[in-house]
Amino acid sequence: MPDLPAGSARTDASAPSGAGAVADFLADVHAVVPAGERGRLIFALDATMSRQHTWDTACRLQGEMFREAGRIGGLDMQLVYFRGLGECRASRWAGDAERFGTLMSRIDCRGGHTQIGRVLNHAAGEARRGRVGALVYVGDAVEEPADMLCARAGELALLGVPVFAFQEGRDAMVESVLREIARLTRGAWSRFDASAAHELAALLRAAAAYAAGGRRALAALSDRGGPAAARLLQQIGRP
Repeated sequence: MPDLPAGSARTDASAPSGAGAVADFLADVHAVVPAGERGRLIFALDATMSRQHTWDTACRLQGEMFREAGRIGGLDMQLVYFRGLGECRASRWAGDAERFGTLMSRIDCRGGHTQIGRVLNHAAGEARRGRVGALVYVGDAVEEPADMLCARAGELALLGVPVFAFQEGRDAMVESVLREIARLTRGAWSRFDASAAHELAALLRAAAAYAAGGRRALAALSDRGGPAAARLLQQIGRP
């Protein structure tokens, strides 16, 4: 995938009771990560025309998600989006959350089909070149064969990349596919709404707890009232 251009992106080709425990687990994560190594997080966005009517609100919420991820520290992020007839682009890796908000503001929605399969393939390619901590996907539609998407999600699972799928809207078919992608990769599914940024932060911190101390650490966080940790624990426990 080519980089997002520096200018316009228009070319053809988004418990207080557990807070202390979360901080402790994040400290453990930093303690076990080799010096100079940073985590990597991919944000992938559906920018097809079906999201046009909510795009301004979505941009604000997606921007908040970038900032929440940036607050965790030690993360490099990459923005990926698809739209139009076969256009799917990826930015360079960077740690500046504000930069991603600026890049996203240059993207407009265009008619076309979803390209979730390309996003999953891209994430797998990045994971083969270097560890990717998670893929965050925001979208409202699925127009590709579910079996194909699940097969590609399986590849991500083998590479250890959980998918945090945020669904805009309430289409039941879309929910079932995104939930299955999340399940297969041992990630999580959530609604994309006003609570999305907070939910993402909680999910990322729970994933960090799991990376630091495995299932035992995640269970301890869940016991302290962390709903995101409980959700990940439930999904990790499935075959």
